Amino acid sequence: MNIMSIAIALHVIAIVVWVGGMFFAHQVMRPAAVKTLEPPQRLQLWVAGFKRFFPWVWVCIATVLITGLWMFFQFPKPPLFMHIMLGLGIVMMLIFFHVFFAPYNKLKKAVVDERWKDGGAALNQIRMLVGINTVVGLITIVIATAGKYFLA
Repeated sequence: MNIMSIAIALHVIAIVVWVGGMFFAHQVMRPAAVKTLEPPQRLQLWVAGFKRFFPWVWVCIATVLITGLWMFFQFPKPPLFMHIMLGLGIVMMLIFFHVFFAPYNKLKKAVVDERWKDGGAALNQIRMLVGINTVVGLITIVIATAGKYFLA
């Protein structure tokens, strides 16, 4: 086993955890929570869920960034699909940073203060941004796996 195979494996695992977690939250957990929980309980569930998921996202971002940049710079002239992956990955990271430092903080404060309408607005913003990030993540996966064939 060489360093490149380890880097690829870590990179893919981090992407699966991050994008898979977003897909699950957006497409599975949110509709189930809306259907079964009243707003106060739903908002409390999301705060508790994000509190457990977001540390994993931070680890995934660090892993993806370190392994991705290392692999990128192993090529004297990285192919176009790698440039696209890098750009989309940075976009995903910036979206997450915004979610974490803005609406997530608003959501936590609103839940503590029992301001359910404000919490709902913050959660709706998170939902929209996670939806966008999930789509960007899925596009990035397609480019990672088939980009060299599409862009050849």
